[in-house]
Amino acid sequence: MANLLDGVEYPKDIRGLTLDELNQLAAEIRQEVISVVSEVGGHFASTLGAVELTLALHYVFNTPEDRIVWDTGHQAYAHKLICGRRSRLATIRQFGGLSGFLSRDESEYDVFGAGHAGTSISAALGMVEAKTLESSSRKVVAVISDGGLSAGLTYEGLNQAGHLEKDLIVVLNDNAIFIDPRVGAVSSFLSKQFTTDAGLRLQKNLSTLLRTLPKGENLFHLARKVKESFLGLVTPGFLFESLGFQYVGPIDGHNIEEMITTLENVKKIEKPTLVHVMTTKGKGYPPAEKEPVKFHGVTPFHVLTGKPKKGKGAIPTYTDIFGESMVRLAKENPKVIGITAAMGSGTGIDKFSREIPNRSYDVGIAEQHAVTFAAGMATEGFVPVVAIYSTFLQRGYDEILHDVCLQNLHVVFALDRGGLVGADGPTHHGVFDFAYMRSIPNIVIMAPKDENELQHMLKTAVEYSGPISIRYPRGEGCGVEMEAQMKNLEIGRAELLRDGRDVVIAAVGQTVMPALRAAQDLVSLGIDAAVVNARFVKPLDRVLFRDLLLRVPRLITVEDHTVVGGFGSALLELMAEEGITGVEVRRLGVPDRFVTHGTQDELRKLCGFDKEGIAQSALQIVRRAKRKSREGWERGSA
Repeated sequence: MANLLDGVEYPKDIRGLTLDELNQLAAEIRQEVISVVSEVGGHFASTLGAVELTLALHYVFNTPEDRIVWDTGHQAYAHKLICGRRSRLATIRQFGGLSGFLSRDESEYDVFGAGHAGTSISAALGMVEAKTLESSSRKVVAVISDGGLSAGLTYEGLNQAGHLEKDLIVVLNDNAIFIDPRVGAVSSFLSKQFTTDAGLRLQKNLSTLLRTLPKGENLFHLARKVKESFLGLVTPGFLFESLGFQYVGPIDGHNIEEMITTLENVKKIEKPTLVHVMTTKGKGYPPAEKEPVKFHGVTPFHVLTGKPKKGKGAIPTYTDIFGESMVRLAKENPKVIGITAAMGSGTGIDKFSREIPNRSYDVGIAEQHAVTFAAGMATEGFVPVVAIYSTFLQRGYDEILHDVCLQNLHVVFALDRGGLVGADGPTHHGVFDFAYMRSIPNIVIMAPKDENELQHMLKTAVEYSGPISIRYPRGEGCGVEMEAQMKNLEIGRAELLRDGRDVVIAAVGQTVMPALRAAQDLVSLGIDAAVVNARFVKPLDRVLFRDLLLRVPRLITVEDHTVVGGFGSALLELMAEEGITGVEVRRLGVPDRFVTHGTQDELRKLCGFDKEGIAQSALQIVRRAKRKSREGWERGSA
């Protein structure tokens, strides 16, 4: 049998295929995705679950003239395959290769780029209004997963779409699972439809029936699943119809014929319409179907077994250390609370949840709510620790300012994935948090040089009395020895790791150890560099930095963060306030542009703040100073 995928470069190539051929193509796409991702890693289970949906959408709609807006892009590898990028799929998420998400720079078929969930409906509605103003007949489709339904932005978009009554099509890809088990009232919305008298009677009758069944456990669970499925199938349209949408479904997301027929009919509806599609995450690869959360995002793995090709390293990750430290602190202090936003496993809060479930909260993809929810708990004397990726906490900026810091409430922000994160790229790089938090009064900002210092900072934060944040990088720690007892650090006190007379290298967070190694390499070049572990971006250690810079007039600041408004900017402000002049300053960090995807090492090198970049900058600044001094001496002698 001929390989149909070889004849498909763009969506127009699939529109003449028969249903049997489309099903064959779906199987070939799955094999291609499995083959590629097993070698290079990437987002996996979501795409496998959306293959038939992808084909049906591109078959029915005249893309790219008709717009398909994918939410985040986790599910869009099949879309990339049939939209001109099959030959480059093996480069996905690698330096110089394809983005792991949607990118307008990459293809005209990627009509809206996004790496954060919940944006598709708002963006698509904007496109609907634009086409109305242009008197265009093109169609606009937003594809959102059930996980995206926990995002507040989703409902803001749905609300306006229903009000405008324009022909927006929303496809809800419901696989019942997202990165972590879905939570929130929306996912259990259907139960609310049964709180009427009739509904309560129906539930009571179903429950009575369950209790009368024989005690065989398999039969009991089967009956319970039947009950849950019944509730789910009877009422899902109520919510969407109340928002002004025509509800269609649910339909089988792996039945191409049913989806094509449905979508062809939906095209004719000139009002907001939601098509509810049921899919299986990980479809077609048994290990992913069995453990869809584990296979959401993967490193290279053995196809036959599903096991990673590279085992977990011996050095624990910062996330591991955070999770373990949280459990220890919470056992000591009954007021400690763990909060995350649909990233329990990603942030390490899942460890806390297993050990102390009654003090752990996953609010769904709702970062704004997470912050204000924490603020409310803080008013009652609890110590909420909000564990969210740096890039996602950006969504809660106003709540940090207005609800936490303005009221000077004791909320701890644990910012995982601080700095360049690697393969997920610019939508996920956590390189703006110093800047967006540093300008807010009352907050303390910390970053540990290693995993041992992380546990001390977490204890410090829990025992502090106001808003405080800790940011730490993705990946393994430095492999340092972990002290048995956690201890408090003095707020605003930096650490002089190495004194020197030629240049001061002031580093913060994960850049401290590369700075120290760079200083050691500079010794052989005759350069004596002082190295400071700043520990705090706010407040800075004024005494230490003033004393150093008054005797060493050369400064290099190093941070895994944008140089605009970051740690280096904070030091320049300190120097201005202290009246320190005559110091030559070079700031190393992420430049004022969005940085591509690649490994963390590749990107740090690209931005010039790896060990070699730091050493090179120190060499240049010191040699230039010595050259100027020599030229000045020669002019004076003449």
